[in-house]
Amino acid sequence: MTDLLSQLEDNVGKMPEIVPGRRISGNVAGLFDALHGHFGTRAADELELSFEGIRGDYHAGLTRKSGGREPWYPRGTEMRNERQLSLVAPDELAVIAGGLGIAEVKPEWIGANMNIEGIPLFSMLPPRTLLFFEGGVTLRVDGQNAPCKIAGTALAENAGVADVAGTALDFVRVSKRLRGLVAWVEKPGTVKVGEKVEAKIPEQWIYPG
Repeated sequence: MTDLLSQLEDNVGKMPEIVPGRRISGNVAGLFDALHGHFGTRAADELELSFEGIRGDYHAGLTRKSGGREPWYPRGTEMRNERQLSLVAPDELAVIAGGLGIAEVKPEWIGANMNIEGIPLFSMLPPRTLLFFEGGVTLRVDGQNAPCKIAGTALAENAGVADVAGTALDFVRVSKRLRGLVAWVEKPGTVKVGEKVEAKIPEQWIYPG
């Protein structure tokens, strides 16, 4: 195996550093749903999750229509829904609020479904991370949730700022890599506020090719 790795290194140059996988524990600080046909969410004590996401939620479904995040498809192309749930972290929301000069950013203002505390650098959890919830649910992280003006506008309106358009643009800049994650349901069930959650972070590397 060592000889094979040496041969590969000769072929491609420097091999990537491989960071071992690990586990980090956190807690469900808040849950939110969008059962009213709108982007914004509302606080809930629990979320019932199926393979389509939150039952009856605005973002539920096995598939979704492509949008501006998928310029490689014509807009409206049906594709796999990897954005069933939006997850944020309270410490990162506090940083965003400070950057915008407002008192707070509530998860429901930006359409979040889960507020997860206790996992450092939450938005930097890599794709393929598994989130195991105490009650039996498993979510698989697709990746970071890129900030957009739609969420920024909703935040600005809820915060009652004078310059809604300006704050919406600032949100896109300030919340980069702090906006949280999107995930999909790998194992369904019910998640409740206060549950423990464990993040199983996969082995990581940067492809050098």
